[in-house]
Amino acid sequence: MSAQKPTVVLVHGAFADSSSWNGVVDKLRSHGYPVVAASNPLRGLAADSDYVRQLVASLDGPVVLAGHSYGGSVISNAARGLDNVKALVFVAAFLPDEGESAVTLSGKFPGSTLGDTLHPVPITLPDGSQAADLYIEQSKFHQQFAADVPAETAVIMAATQRPVVDAALAEGAAAPAWKDIASWVLVASEDRNIPAQAQVFMAERAQATVRTVAASHAVSVSRPGDVARLIDEAARATG
Repeated sequence: MSAQKPTVVLVHGAFADSSSWNGVVDKLRSHGYPVVAASNPLRGLAADSDYVRQLVASLDGPVVLAGHSYGGSVISNAARGLDNVKALVFVAAFLPDEGESAVTLSGKFPGSTLGDTLHPVPITLPDGSQAADLYIEQSKFHQQFAADVPAETAVIMAATQRPVVDAALAEGAAAPAWKDIASWVLVASEDRNIPAQAQVFMAERAQATVRTVAASHAVSVSRPGDVARLIDEAARATG
């Protein structure tokens, strides 16, 4: 490994929080990487992307930007035009092209069972408009989101999940940074949120370096070593 390593910025997706990266953070830090796990607001794709963009722009030196699930859409938007982002890593994630949304991409291929597990909670947004916060029903969380995570861990993940506003998943993406920045993709073959076939389609379209692991959607929790290795691979290749 090089003496000066890039900062790794980790962006969680819907139904998770920054603690979903804890195992990955531990492994990256043990190899000398500075790490920031961003708190993704999950309020809207453009707004979430702007939030992450400002965080990344505040960092000195090169950055490897990694996103899980909906966080992939966020990092692809956020990295556009940021010269310090040297690599993108998508972990069981969306790689939308311009105008595509998480909803359209997850339905492009059969296999997602997420819709039947969602519990919408009506909310009023700061601008006064009405929306719904989406949660995964706690009784269905383990099987749907984290089937290969110990049950006692999945129970805590279900209770602490961060909801996503429904409109965020339906919001079209801006011009994607993966067209200009080298990208790596970790496909979770047992994913019940984003079908593996959809993940492979997006990865191949982006001409990304692809690795596959037999894991659930919660691959950053169940297989942190595989995630950290791919991030390290991306950092080495661009350093």
